[in-house]
Amino acid sequence: MHWLVIASIMIAFVLSVVPTSFDMRLWRPEFVALVVIYWSMYSSEHFGVFMAWCCGLLHDIIELSPMGYSALGLVVVAYISHLSYQRIRSYALWQQAVWVFILVGIYQLLGNWVNGLMDKEVESPTFLIAAMITAFLWPLVVVTMRSVKIRFRIP
Repeated sequence: MHWLVIASIMIAFVLSVVPTSFDMRLWRPEFVALVVIYWSMYSSEHFGVFMAWCCGLLHDIIELSPMGYSALGLVVVAYISHLSYQRIRSYALWQQAVWVFILVGIYQLLGNWVNGLMDKEVESPTFLIAAMITAFLWPLVVVTMRSVKIRFRIP
């Protein structure tokens, strides 16, 4: 695996645990899911479902959530991204952002489903605010990663 993949995943983990107030947690983007979607679509030969599962387990450890909570969602998101990456990469960035909104919504929906199975409080549909913010960040992530790949001549 390339150093850029590892660095971007580590940055996503750090951004996902930056302390915020309780009210602002709804506005926090899903950085780990965003990076997993990016690498599943733009480097599918090096970043697959197994790597998404590893990222999910590490995310569960970092956030002290039940093991497999994030891993399940990230595996499903990576699988869907991997199946459709050729079609999605040909779309405009705003169309890709809509697709990212759907994928992150699926990721969060699976998390709410697991919470419901464990008799925890299930969030209201406001959890989709984070999915929307994540989708708005998608063009910025794609442009930034492209420029880094060009700058360091990474294929």
